[in-house]
Amino acid sequence: MREGEMQRTAGRRQAAAVDQAARADNLALATLLLSAATALVDGIHSAVMAAGFDDLRPTHGFAFVRISAGDATVGDVAEHLGVTKQAASQLVDELVRKGYVTRRPHPTDARARLLALTPHGWACTRAADRAMADLMEGWAAVLGAKRVAALRADLARVVPVGPLRPAAW
Repeated sequence: MREGEMQRTAGRRQAAAVDQAARADNLALATLLLSAATALVDGIHSAVMAAGFDDLRPTHGFAFVRISAGDATVGDVAEHLGVTKQAASQLVDELVRKGYVTRRPHPTDARARLLALTPHGWACTRAADRAMADLMEGWAAVLGAKRVAALRADLARVVPVGPLRPAAW
């Protein structure tokens, strides 16, 4: 093998090793981000349960996000969660039965009902908000407030704004 061919072969091997290392770093980052999301959901859910709202699943909290924004219908909840209207309807029925959500007539669509959190639903939402704040304070205690602020700014640049959805049902 000539010297030029040996150098090109070595260069290709080095480039392949760099590509493989970059892929491994990207996989590690993705895994950490998914683990962080799981830790947040699990931490919030545990705190909500400890606050006395032990009849809910994490999925309910994701529905609360849309309902608390106002003027939500079952169709809006379905779209927000990325599920069928039938699945969202069953989830909303459960939340109504448990006293977290009420339905009222829609002002312009006789077939639809507007959903709203009850005082019990708002109390649960406040418990979830406190839990999230506590978790973020824990991150700041480990990383420092400036690093958390930088992380928030960086993620805001790359994460699309959109509905918060449960990863799995």
